[in-house]
Amino acid sequence: MIEAGDIKVVSGNPTPEELAAVVAVLEGMTQELEGTRARAAARAASAWRLSQRPIRTPIVSGVSRWRGFP
Repeated sequence: MIEAGDIKVVSGNPTPEELAAVVAVLEGMTQELEGTRARAAARAASAWRLSQRPIRTPIVSGVSRWRGFP
């Protein structure tokens, strides 16, 4: 959360409404970034999935393959 002391106005004389708008935008951007990071962490592959992936080979149909048996 953004506190009053976290923002420093270096130029101009903004109104309280303008400062509130800036704080709202910064809060929204911060929440969006945190949500993106959380979704990325949730999508990360588990150690089990990563270790088992190379064991399975693709099943390909064709002559002398699994469908080509008499």
